[in-house]
Amino acid sequence: MMSNRYKGRSLKTLLDFSRQEIIELLDLAEDLKKKKKSGNEPKPLLGKNVVLLFEKDSTRTRCAFEVGAFDLGMNVTYLGPTGSQMGKKESIKDTARVLGRMYDGIEYRGFSQDTVDILAEYSGVPVWNGLTDSYHPTQILADMMTIREKLGRLEQVKLAYFGDARNNMGNSLMIGSALLGLDFRAVAPRDYWPDALLVERCRAIAASSGAKITLTDDVAIGGSNVDVVYTDVWVSMGEPESAWQARIEKMLPFQVNEKIMTQAGQRAIFMHCLPAFHNLETVIGRSINEKYGINGLEVTNNVFESPQSVVFDEAENRLHTIKAIMYATLADTL
Repeated sequence: MMSNRYKGRSLKTLLDFSRQEIIELLDLAEDLKKKKKSGNEPKPLLGKNVVLLFEKDSTRTRCAFEVGAFDLGMNVTYLGPTGSQMGKKESIKDTARVLGRMYDGIEYRGFSQDTVDILAEYSGVPVWNGLTDSYHPTQILADMMTIREKLGRLEQVKLAYFGDARNNMGNSLMIGSALLGLDFRAVAPRDYWPDALLVERCRAIAASSGAKITLTDDVAIGGSNVDVVYTDVWVSMGEPESAWQARIEKMLPFQVNEKIMTQAGQRAIFMHCLPAFHNLETVIGRSINEKYGINGLEVTNNVFESPQSVVFDEAENRLHTIKAIMYATLADTL
């Protein structure tokens, strides 16, 4: 059993937890996954209540938190983009103090990292970051669980992240890699590299974990003979449509396609946090095709649907890792 040093703690970024603690959370997620698959799942948080605050819509994050909470025996309230007065008629600080009196835990998905920090400071209950413009820690837990399942290890795994490396996924994959000892390569245009101060902090962590942090705009240097090829959308939710043209011009050389995967090697796995613009079956995908003549954006359809793609195993693991963090931070005993 894990010690109970997790109870009452928030997950604002992965930097809130040590290397060993993250490994223990991954172990707990694997145990919960096995119990769910076997039908031998306990409900250790029966009667507790959590609230999900969503300023940005989602499929995987919402479903993983709701199903995870139900699996653990909890009740859930979902408050969507128009479901609360937070930031409109009521300050975030006041909202935090109200919700903390009614709920045992709060999940937030939205724009500002400051919102997560204020909720955690004033609510008095664990707060879990389901995504901000800066960080996406619950996704990284699922990613690391998936890599460990597929490759049998995390240490010295070579992970090449292609695209916008300064966004929440680029930041968070770099942090997770630094903590867990991966060889992380941000393969991106120079003006899309992560913030220099965050890179410096991650390199300091890497010095003790054995990780490596590389920033490059050379696709061949960054993506040759790697274990994991990872990408994300080029334009994040909330950015204007006008951002597409400039982003496509910059990012097209970093699109994950058959050439990139061949360069990575036959054993490399492909990962994406989803949703992905890989075909013409979405409104945005069709719109981009009509304007720019591109059938796929950050990843081509043949890579997305290839045997090397593990994106749906990765998506499922959102559930198990989110359950682990809720269980660890809410349970009286573990």
